[in-house]
Amino acid sequence: MDVQPYEALLLVSFGGPEHPDDVIPFLENVTSGRGIPRERLAEVGEHYQLFGGKSPINDLNRELLDAIHKDFADRAIDLPVYWGNRNWDPYLRAAAREMAADGITRAASFVTSAYSSYSGCRQYREDLYDATTGLNIELDRLRHYFNHPGFVGPFIEATGAALEAAPDGTHVVFVTHSIPHGMNNASGGPDQQAYERQHQSVAQLVATEAGAEAWSLAYCSRSGSPHVPWLEPDINDHLEMLAEDGVTSVIAVPIGFISDHMEVIYDLDTEAMATAKRLDMRFDRVDTPGAHPSFVTMIGDLLVERAGAERGEAPDRIALGEFPASHDRCPIDCCLNARVSLPTIGGA
Repeated sequence: MDVQPYEALLLVSFGGPEHPDDVIPFLENVTSGRGIPRERLAEVGEHYQLFGGKSPINDLNRELLDAIHKDFADRAIDLPVYWGNRNWDPYLRAAAREMAADGITRAASFVTSAYSSYSGCRQYREDLYDATTGLNIELDRLRHYFNHPGFVGPFIEATGAALEAAPDGTHVVFVTHSIPHGMNNASGGPDQQAYERQHQSVAQLVATEAGAEAWSLAYCSRSGSPHVPWLEPDINDHLEMLAEDGVTSVIAVPIGFISDHMEVIYDLDTEAMATAKRLDMRFDRVDTPGAHPSFVTMIGDLLVERAGAERGEAPDRIALGEFPASHDRCPIDCCLNARVSLPTIGGA
């Protein structure tokens, strides 16, 4: 398949610790410049220690990489695939240097974050700019895919299967990472609130197609100052409210996440499940896309789509729900950094 002008694909992820001694340095990377006390980092670090001091995210990325390589081979997409993380080894800068050493001058990047927000998009674009500074590499970010059937479809499939096995009256709770209100307001542009609106749209799509009779959206993984308002309700508080309303069975659908990493296995599988058990509530959690064939195929499809657009063609741009397919290049005021203006890749 024709993917010119691209010479490589870069898989871009968050990163995570792989050994107990990595945990605090990793969290220091994540919170750099935010003034988070070391005591708070140690508290969060305990979540990782419950799982041997290791996040599953890097292994999940390795699994995704293997699946992409196989998909590319099956579809005759002759392109090398590199991998870099924002916050832990292998770092983006190392991946960019490896590409440069291999003679790559034009590459597309696939970010493992589906929605619009500063932390989910612009911060990655800032870090990609830093990673490629001084290198002869032009890097494009493939578009957001929150409403692409390759991302939404696996959630519909998993939620439908979970509902079939659940008792009547089961309530579906869609869950994503909470962010500050200010970040949500700036997502997609000033006062656009794209982050929240995109999640509501995806939740509605999945609920309708999977046959959910009752559903809601909740948040997890809040951090930072308690004086700064973040999106609510927290999943644990929400389970309390549902129990008060007589709900006895819940299915949690982590629509904000690409794979079953720490926010899923701790915030949902550990904390939320413990809350549900205390409330005598049946609790089930469906899988994230991970290396689902539809999700893997979507990555190649987005690459082919963007390559066609860069060649001046008008490729089909698939999207579900109320939002159109996302832009290829972000507007200059999209998901602004609230602290400082920094250069990015992938801007209009």
